[in-house]
Amino acid sequence: MGRTAAQARLGRLPGRLGARDGADTAVGGVVLLLPDGEPESERRASALSYAAVLPLGRALARAGRAEGLVVHWVRYRSRGWNGPDARLAADATWAVEEVVRRYGDVPVCLAGHGMGGRAALHAAGHPAVDSVLAMAPWLPEDDVAASPEPVEQLAGRQVLIVHGTNDRRTDPELSYRLAERAKKSNRDTCRFEVHSDGHALRQYQEEVLALAADFMLGSLFTRTYARPVADALAAPPPLGLRMPLAAGFGRALRA
Repeated sequence: MGRTAAQARLGRLPGRLGARDGADTAVGGVVLLLPDGEPESERRASALSYAAVLPLGRALARAGRAEGLVVHWVRYRSRGWNGPDARLAADATWAVEEVVRRYGDVPVCLAGHGMGGRAALHAAGHPAVDSVLAMAPWLPEDDVAASPEPVEQLAGRQVLIVHGTNDRRTDPELSYRLAERAKKSNRDTCRFEVHSDGHALRQYQEEVLALAADFMLGSLFTRTYARPVADALAAPPPLGLRMPLAAGFGRALRA
């Protein structure tokens, strides 16, 4: 754990959204952005993976500004999950501890993409974590010789998984199966499918970001969820785990 604390670190969003409005501004909640990574690698974390989560970070920061939201991204020790080391998950857990050290008892949302989505799901068991947003989470193929991905740490958390149906990097069915297992012990689990979108979730980025912001506000600050999110959380499988993300989701909320 000491090695993680010495090498992993928290970053802030660039520009005005990365700064608090004043020293006296109360922090109402924290989002930790967990970028994508690779299954095996000792190389330094990729700058491209950090750039890829900036639109999500900016959208969440804007949505939560009035609530005192702070958004940090997590700088991993290296870009690899690296088997049993689960290094990205360990770095995510360290980041939650660092948030508690800096800000005290505030609710935390873990928001990860790809391998970062897997890290968010794994690190959800920390007591400070209220919610998990896993975007196109990279998950290992089912293997009868290996233990399945854990889900017991998700109990008591609000969980949203978003996955493009045309993802060629990680099979969307794997995130559905994980959500199906998680839903059995945690009713506050839902999953949205972005039809025809890929791993980067760029084709319907406006809708995806609006969905993420709505979920974050509802899970961290007890705002009322948009009707599709509330319906997905309430619906039994498979309905609440194969909820289609409708075109114009963000525009509909502003109307």
